[in-house]
Amino acid sequence: MFFKQLFDPASSTLTYLIADDSNHEAVLIDPVAEQIERDVRLLREHGLALMYTLETHVHADHVTAAHALKQATGAQTAVCRDCNAQGYDRLLGDGDVILFGHEEILTIATPGHTPGSVSYLWRDRVFTGDTLLIRGTGRTDFQNGDARAQYHSIFNKLLRLPDETMVFPAHDYKGETVSTIAEEKKFNPRLQVKSIDEYVDLMSKLNLPNPKMMDVAVPANMRVGFAQEEIARRGWAVGAREAQALIGRPDVTLIDLRERTEREKHGVIPGSLHAPYPDLAANVRPGGMLHELAAATGRRIIFYCAFGERSAMAVQAAQDAGLTSACHIQGGIDAWKKANGALLSH
Repeated sequence: MFFKQLFDPASSTLTYLIADDSNHEAVLIDPVAEQIERDVRLLREHGLALMYTLETHVHADHVTAAHALKQATGAQTAVCRDCNAQGYDRLLGDGDVILFGHEEILTIATPGHTPGSVSYLWRDRVFTGDTLLIRGTGRTDFQNGDARAQYHSIFNKLLRLPDETMVFPAHDYKGETVSTIAEEKKFNPRLQVKSIDEYVDLMSKLNLPNPKMMDVAVPANMRVGFAQEEIARRGWAVGAREAQALIGRPDVTLIDLRERTEREKHGVIPGSLHAPYPDLAANVRPGGMLHELAAATGRRIIFYCAFGERSAMAVQAAQDAGLTSACHIQGGIDAWKKANGALLSH
């Protein structure tokens, strides 16, 4: 058995890599766009062939890496059919089985957080997405969430699994990594209710702020992570060699969307500014840093990231916010390096 739990600090997302030891076929559950490089590296290091990326739901706090991983590895993409998402290779329903190597994963429909929320049961562990968290449950106040449906998903499906079943959620904000069905029955404060009406009342009073990436992430994830090909078709992409010719021009500003650790490890394009992808929504709206920069200087904004997926999303968000000159470097730093582009150590 091969199993790794991975973490994205920007969105507090837990991603899971599972593989068959005998033939090295693998799946990734809830991959994150910012972590494409990490995930591809792990697959290569362990000699794994990625067969599927599986989504527990359409996420509101990060963009899926499904499309980018399909481009990098040929893996099929999968999501629940009740998400009504487009572009995924496989639309899953309750009871569907994902096969890889000699392993199988059972899909359990667990709506409530969203109509298309599912959990995945593999061996002695269940991957619960945002339905059942460690000492909590997923919010039900947006994306057509339904507290009554979530109550049924938790109490009539997940909590009926064997007590020793390990619980691995899609997110954790308190440093927890794993629980069990028995622990959650006993210690999860949201599961101590005496009725469905009490649960619905409890969930109605959470008053949580919206995820800061929601306006970008949800539309992107409804389309499997927005494809770079579509951005290029709209004329919002430049190739790596074309971008090299723009370095130093006074009418162009390059924006590096990568995290600090990526910049330190792989270097930066000369003259570029740092505006991390998690801050994108705030930066491109009127009054945001990038919106004001474009308005004040008239400069063309060119985004880049590691492989071009985050920057493609950034272009769409910027265009939607009125930054009509925004574009990105197709293929990101990976393409830049292959074109022998200059990089500075950070």
